[in-house]
Amino acid sequence: MNTIPALPTTPLAVRTVEYVRACETESVANHSIRSYLFAELLAVHEGLRPSVDFDADLLFFACVLHDLGTSPAASGNQRFEVDGADLGAAFLTDNGVDTRRVDLVWEAIALHSSSGIAERRGTLAYLTRKGVALDFGAGSEFVTDTQADALHSGYPRLQMVTSLVDEIVRHAARSPHNAPRYTIAGELVRERDQDGHATTLEQAALTSRWGE
Repeated sequence: MNTIPALPTTPLAVRTVEYVRACETESVANHSIRSYLFAELLAVHEGLRPSVDFDADLLFFACVLHDLGTSPAASGNQRFEVDGADLGAAFLTDNGVDTRRVDLVWEAIALHSSSGIAERRGTLAYLTRKGVALDFGAGSEFVTDTQADALHSGYPRLQMVTSLVDEIVRHAARSPHNAPRYTIAGELVRERDQDGHATTLEQAALTSRWGE
């Protein structure tokens, strides 16, 4: 396989992309969409079957909605991962998705930055976290250059890492509850406060497979 998956075209899938693009910066929205496409490529690579091993619709929702907590639409009084999970759950509930499926998406979004935990909470949470990580270049050896070029041509990076860090730090500044020490947000805030130096995440991106 040397092609990339297509985005689903159901009415709710289309509304989901429109909602995310209305809430997030273009670079973060592109990251969210690429995370889904990477997750789908990983599923194929690992022999995981849609409708058997995971729900493809829920994987789309979890990946595409996973960074809503970085947007101005977030409540701003809890960790961005939880804010995003709440926003994603509310969006899906308002669009008629049943509670059981919404809860699975909520969990996958809330845990997308929790290494070692998401991987233990089922295939949906596992693929969501891995799809996000793949967009930072982690574990991307199985992705061909042709696939990567197609992904980035359709959904450019636009200095995604710095843009995402900016949004996480902005969200953290809204409440002392948003960035506890040793969380991703807490560490990004701490690093940004050190003489304006680039964070470890931004520095790592410069030498990663995809760059910024």
